[in-house]
Amino acid sequence: MSSMTDIIFLLLLFFVISSTMTTPNDIKINLPQSGAKTATEQVVARVSIDKEGKYYIAGNKEKAVEVSPEMLEEQIMNLISRDTATFLALYADQEIAYKEVVRVLDIANKNKLKLVIATSASTGESDSKNVDNQ
Repeated sequence: MSSMTDIIFLLLLFFVISSTMTTPNDIKINLPQSGAKTATEQVVARVSIDKEGKYYIAGNKEKAVEVSPEMLEEQIMNLISRDTATFLALYADQEIAYKEVVRVLDIANKNKLKLVIATSASTGESDSKNVDNQ
């Protein structure tokens, strides 16, 4: 009987730990579709732009916080300075103006950051997301 309790406890522990390793995206963003299948795991900072044009920024496992467009570059550089890898992931709603995406592209280019753009799969699966290298 105690061995069954040990197994149940280990399973419970496994699911608790594995569920905290995922980074849920609380910001509702309708990503554009892409046919590319490449993905990256080396993301240092995430910048999200929702359909209202609001900017959100977060580290690898951190919760996203809203940031003003004027403070965006400073906040990105603060996150990037924590790690030597210089990857930046951009999650932008497909309905926003292109100038909002260009603002993040310019910040990445000016600071020599590697930028990846998140898209959803073009196979009709709205929940699965791929990240395309640029």
